[in-house]
Amino acid sequence: MAPLGLLSEGEKAEIIEIRTQKVCSHGSGKNQLCHAEDMGLRIGKTVEMLNNAGRGSILVKIDESRIALDRGIAMKIMVRRKK
Repeated sequence: MAPLGLLSEGEKAEIIEIRTQKVCSHGSGKNQLCHAEDMGLRIGKTVEMLNNAGRGSILVKIDESRIALDRGIAMKIMVRRKK
């Protein structure tokens, strides 16, 4: 198991755990990890790393969507690499 933020470009992985406090307020103070779940990043889903260069955001593909994630958030999403 490794953080999503450590995958290399082209690697695929299954989301195993999202390390968050399960407090999701639905308003202006919404938790960013809860927002990631709203975008489709859920346990059991397969993600593909599209761009993980530099220090900024990363770009992943989930289903048919491309999602940009803050690197800090990506480090809280634990994945299992697929072979």
